[in-house]
Amino acid sequence: MSVTAADSAAIEEAGQLIRAGALVAFPTETVYGLGADATNGRAVAAIFEAKGRPRFNPLIVHVPDLAGAERIGVLTGAARKLAEAFWPGPLTLVVKRRPEAGISDLVSAGLDTLALRVPAHRIAEALLRAADRPLAAPSANRSGRVSPTSAAHVADDLGGGVAMILDGGPTAHGLESTVVDAADEARVHLLRPGAVPREAIAAVLGRPLSDAPAGDTAHPASPGQLASHYAPNARLRLNARDVRPGEALLAFGSGVPASDGPLINLSPRGDLVEAAAGLFGALRDLDKSGAATIAVMPIPEHGLGEAINDRLRRAAAPRPSDR
Repeated sequence: MSVTAADSAAIEEAGQLIRAGALVAFPTETVYGLGADATNGRAVAAIFEAKGRPRFNPLIVHVPDLAGAERIGVLTGAARKLAEAFWPGPLTLVVKRRPEAGISDLVSAGLDTLALRVPAHRIAEALLRAADRPLAAPSANRSGRVSPTSAAHVADDLGGGVAMILDGGPTAHGLESTVVDAADEARVHLLRPGAVPREAIAAVLGRPLSDAPAGDTAHPASPGQLASHYAPNARLRLNARDVRPGEALLAFGSGVPASDGPLINLSPRGDLVEAAAGLFGALRDLDKSGAATIAVMPIPEHGLGEAINDRLRRAAAPRPSDR
């Protein structure tokens, strides 16, 4: 494994590695992804092995443009409207897969749908074009753990499980993409809040965006739906208004309670965009402090706050080892 500055020569080499069936980690505008040729079942299986990811959890397929998405997925009118509004960008659309798509069944965990997105990042786009393959690419970290927002995070988590890590610096959004089920024109559901707020999607559709019906978390329809996810080693105590002895503090805004322990304020001015960009890095840094618990101040639920709180609730959820 090598961490390599993402210049044109490195991107071309990374494309060759993808075509040969290897794994390459690369930056997007959301988090770092762990990419493999989505048409190569053995390469896709290597993603699950490297991450320790359960095979019932589908993967997002990255393509360079709308035309690339249409070659492998069937876009409803609603899906096309959202794609035209938000692609390239941090929105993933779940649509029906084309029978002739050639995408490995492992990617969609046996479902008849695909989760597709067009990343808005020059390195990700260049890699897609160099590889000339759709890329199955979940976040480049151990399954269930904090998502990576830098090349160093990927190296810490996956080490020698990756042929190359393309270093493009820290990611811009710091939260994964929003996932919307648009396979049925009449029923468009929010499956995962993310970097595109619910309100922006509803404005494009001209109607409220409903939540997906409660499903079977053992067979999720898209990534990011497992009850326990995005978790540091430390436990999280949410909506904390005080700091208990031995706790680290993840703060937001003003009115920060007194603390003698490690403290990171996601945004002293209460900016949700700034908070989202720094969330996963802050969780990793506070985890390194050795605190057994991280107290988390309340964060508003509107706009990007919905996605931030979704990640925090999943990080605080009981873990499989607790059951």
